[in-house]
Amino acid sequence: MSQHPSPLRVAAIDFLNPAPLMYDFEHTDRLAERYTLNYTLPSQCAADLLAGRADLGLIPIAALTPELAVVPGCVIASLDRVRSIQLVIKQPYTLETVRTVAADNASRSSLAYSQILFRTFSANSPVYVSSPADPKAMLAQADAALLIGDPALLALEARAEIEAAVGPCTWLDIAHEWHTRLNLPWVAAVWAVRPESLTNVTAAQLIEDLHSSRTNGLAHIERIVETWTPRIAIAPATIREYLTHNLHYTLDEPCIAAIGAFRRLAAEAQALPPLPELRFL
Repeated sequence: MSQHPSPLRVAAIDFLNPAPLMYDFEHTDRLAERYTLNYTLPSQCAADLLAGRADLGLIPIAALTPELAVVPGCVIASLDRVRSIQLVIKQPYTLETVRTVAADNASRSSLAYSQILFRTFSANSPVYVSSPADPKAMLAQADAALLIGDPALLALEARAEIEAAVGPCTWLDIAHEWHTRLNLPWVAAVWAVRPESLTNVTAAQLIEDLHSSRTNGLAHIERIVETWTPRIAIAPATIREYLTHNLHYTLDEPCIAAIGAFRRLAAEAQALPPLPELRFL
């Protein structure tokens, strides 16, 4: 009696922003024989992939290494304002004068983007303090707070309440700050794979499956909005705007150039180790 091939182990992110990429995994049984999902934080996705506990992961671009191959086609990026990565600075501090940053460490990429913004573009090297993603508590202990993902989206909705508690703040969308300075997209995450794990799924099949999931997700935005409206305290119209206008899901040439620029600047700012070149599947 023959055994079924072992499914590819997938490390995924349970945030709103990858929802269109995950559509077929979550709404059909089509991929169940080839893949098994484990949801975790972005930084843990990368750790599981690098440690061999996962075969495929949606990982921050900060976590790419020469051993991992980027799967072509899909990305989590933004062409200008993304909403879901916010640097909140208490007034009267500025990028040049902030001394301490309370950081939600859920994503190494977001941390490195903020370090580039401070060190490379503002000639400042504030101290980072790890903190849970509670903006009021973060701003009570530091001059600025770095929020990513769903907590950043929720903080924007609660801006008036937060400022009533901690005082006036300057809210910087990190993706917009990046785009303004480099005229490139802001890129958060890509699908990456350990190539040696592709024993029961071909590279072509993997690329096709991920492309198809994204295509179907973008074709069913209303269903995603309906799914997420009870899960997050954000108006359906804002969720729809976020998924259709703030985010960009195609790994095109500008995004590939942006990844290269990010890793080069992050290395120069001593925020990340150098990555000689991107490896593609």
